[in-house]
Amino acid sequence: MIRLATTDADFAIAFATLLDQARETTESVDRSVAAIIAEVRVQGDAALLRYTERFDRWTPTADRLRIAAAEIDAAIAEISSDLLAALDLAAERIEAFHHLQVPSDLRTTDSAGLTLGMRWRPLDTVGLYVPGGKAAYPSSVLMNAIPANVAGVPRIAMCVPTPDGALNPLVLAAARRAGVTEIYRIGGAQAIAALAYGTASVAPVDRIVGPGNAYVAEAKRQVFGRVGIDAVAGPSEVVVLADAVNDPRGVAVDLLAQAEHDEAAQAILITDDGAFADRVAGCVVQELATLPRAAIAGASWQAHGAIIVVGDWDEAIGLVNRLAPEHLQLMLRDPDIVFDRIRHAGAVFLGAFCPEAIGDYIAGPNHVLPTGRTARFASGLSVFDFLKRTTWVAADAASLARVGPAAMALAEAEGLDAHARSIALRLSSGAAPRH
Repeated sequence: MIRLATTDADFAIAFATLLDQARETTESVDRSVAAIIAEVRVQGDAALLRYTERFDRWTPTADRLRIAAAEIDAAIAEISSDLLAALDLAAERIEAFHHLQVPSDLRTTDSAGLTLGMRWRPLDTVGLYVPGGKAAYPSSVLMNAIPANVAGVPRIAMCVPTPDGALNPLVLAAARRAGVTEIYRIGGAQAIAALAYGTASVAPVDRIVGPGNAYVAEAKRQVFGRVGIDAVAGPSEVVVLADAVNDPRGVAVDLLAQAEHDEAAQAILITDDGAFADRVAGCVVQELATLPRAAIAGASWQAHGAIIVVGDWDEAIGLVNRLAPEHLQLMLRDPDIVFDRIRHAGAVFLGAFCPEAIGDYIAGPNHVLPTGRTARFASGLSVFDFLKRTTWVAADAASLARVGPAAMALAEAEGLDAHARSIALRLSSGAAPRH
């Protein structure tokens, strides 16, 4: 764990080093992924079957790539009613928040008499990737699929690896609840290739969303342009601003809640009290002794965790805006004052009773967020990611006469004579058809 203080003589250098710390995998997978994508494009289902047998350790057939409705029914029947109720509550809250995001079409007539507008329409089809390795995340299914469903996307296809042929019942329940229309037992870069280019069994999509390992991330990068993608996400992260009135154990657990995601995850505490920082560090050690995922959380904390002691909250705000974290907890007496000055963060959680974990599952806003300081220019997943906007213009002879000469002048200045002529012909008396 890194311990810094803004009063340290070398703080600027040490903090810059923290900012530049590489947490993504150092393994180069671009060539391997390119080969997988090429094989899926040429061989289709045959490549999917071969890679599924190799990586997921079971032998599929083409007719079993898609998970049948009866299998989904049987899997959901295994889930307790209490767990299904929790899943449904989360889905209801996520749906409600995302319905508030749905934009309205725009239409206006300006002073020149042109009618201008913008309309929103959903994508035709979306692909959702769901990890199936170290952990399965039904919450991510809800967060990725529900905004697409709310946006009105008619086809949502999901790919999920099934190691040793095993299905996760709650993932399937989440998919059905979120409006997923088809589910395939395919994982890895081969799943991304299938969604992007299509095979005999998997029709192609227009956009791919969802997290995955280094191979999945690289595959999304390589198919971008053929399809849209949400982002090439990196390891998860949280920054916690906490004053000394907080329970140090609670802060420690919040830090570990992020660290337990992955060995490359990052948790950072920023506080204005050195003694409180010591207490939190001690509580982290104590909690690791009993945490089931202690090996993962401990590795994350040791390699990437940090505690920073600042002189005042002005310093803290400056550091947060440079970190641009995926998640930010403001465990302060008056968090709104600090929140007003935060420019870069994927999602912010205000107050001592609002841990980031509530946002992962049940709050309502999306938990698919920009990582690796990309919150400086990117935002979390939303309904807007599944909509396209189209602008439109309507003009008559009178309005064209008011603005056309200026357009002609600009076209001629750019040397685009046909552009200018297309306007000039309509400005000529009788050149345009009368409807």
